[in-house]
Amino acid sequence: MDGQLRRHARFVAALFLVSLALRPQIIATAPLIPSIQSELGISHTVAGLLGSIPVLCMGLFAPVAAYVAGWVGARWAIAASVAMVAAGGLLRLAGPTTAVLILLTVPVGIGIAVAGTLMPAVVKSRLAHRPAFGTGIYATGIQLGAAVSAALAVPLAHLHGGWRFSLAIFSVAAAFSAGAWLALGGREGRSPLRVKPPKMPLRNPTAWQVSLVFAMIAVCFYGLSAWLPDAYVEHGWSEGKAGWLLALVQAVTVPTGLLVPWLADRRGSRRLYLTTAAAVQMGGLLGVQLLPGAAWLWAVVLGMGIGTLFPLAMTLPLDLSHDAAAAGAVTGMMLGVGYTITGFAPFVLGLVRDATGSFSASLWLIVAIEGCLLVASTRLTHERLHAHAQPAAPVGGAAGR
Repeated sequence: MDGQLRRHARFVAALFLVSLALRPQIIATAPLIPSIQSELGISHTVAGLLGSIPVLCMGLFAPVAAYVAGWVGARWAIAASVAMVAAGGLLRLAGPTTAVLILLTVPVGIGIAVAGTLMPAVVKSRLAHRPAFGTGIYATGIQLGAAVSAALAVPLAHLHGGWRFSLAIFSVAAAFSAGAWLALGGREGRSPLRVKPPKMPLRNPTAWQVSLVFAMIAVCFYGLSAWLPDAYVEHGWSEGKAGWLLALVQAVTVPTGLLVPWLADRRGSRRLYLTTAAAVQMGGLLGVQLLPGAAWLWAVVLGMGIGTLFPLAMTLPLDLSHDAAAAGAVTGMMLGVGYTITGFAPFVLGLVRDATGSFSASLWLIVAIEGCLLVASTRLTHERLHAHAQPAAPVGGAAGR
């Protein structure tokens, strides 16, 4: 029993450490956008591509994850994907032009897509008795990585070399995360190394509903992550102070992301937590718009909403499946549809900013999407999720290595 506990502890540590690398390349860019724009002479619309392209890749390449895991195994697929994030992050910083910088953002998005898509399936396989807890662990790692990168992006840029040096530090950190995953994650045991990836549940109406709910959650998150600091720079804040505001949003998500999944395993329903969090986040968004001077308060409120919504959204595929393979299929569809839609958000919001001359209209658009999320979340009942759950993959679909 002690050996099993140690294996679980090492796996949880590996899960947490590797998840730290899955957002800094996106989130750290936001506070640095004014510096990037100044050096490269680009508009908000073009700058929005730095946030849009990785998220769009996360959507387009999420369905590929099951095939990669079926080829090399989930353990090596995650390690290679995070290594790709590190390599892509370093290579794009050497690009002399805006086009090269944007083009080399693609492998960063692909790496994040594959690793992020495999996380729920790995949790379903290794921590089947505590799925929400396992989801909370890697969701917290993602949120903590986002918070630290948002807080340190501008100070690191001021320390040495500008925005390129800052993003390079986070790329090197991603390489260490990949090594930690291999060192601590342990062998996969009964891993689906040669499982034929199941077809995505494209005819399952609840899977589509879950995918659209995730899309709305992600649009609000990445829209705010991309442009909230710049919106407050327009209010006269310094880049560093605006970066700390985004860092506070991300930091609040960490304890929330741990507490709420723990409660969700024990009491209450997904619908209760999702609708409450959507209402809380809408309150924060309205506060930013109507009383922007209370920015630090609204950052806390937004963090509470985001910290609840993201880990619970990643738990929904587990509620809608009977085994790890089915969970991977639902997750692939949810992330594929959700992130493909979300990938356009930073670009469109930047386009609206350029068209109107301020971020007010862009933020009101996010408020409207949050209202749609609140309504859609009320339909995700326990009965609906389990009535439309994906069946387990046939035993004959796997072949041992």
